[in-house]
Amino acid sequence: MKDVMTIRIGGDLKDKLDRMAKATARTKSYLIESAIREYLEVNEWQVEAIQEGVRQADAGQVVPHETVKARWEGKRADSVDRRRRPRP
Repeated sequence: MKDVMTIRIGGDLKDKLDRMAKATARTKSYLIESAIREYLEVNEWQVEAIQEGVRQADAGQVVPHETVKARWEGKRADSVDRRRRPRP
């Protein structure tokens, strides 16, 4: 059994939801649940990655700024765009 939840949405969003439900022959509940599921999958991964980064930083597992800067400059120097020279 699924839980019932009440949400408030703006009229423009409700209209879009109504149109999408009709166009796809899906219920509004199905579309909302699908959208929430997709949003949570993407954002759970991102939040977990951020939390892991914070744990690593707290443990002192960081790359010094100068090292990152040097690596970036090296990549930038090797990039295709930087190798192109303006035509005379």
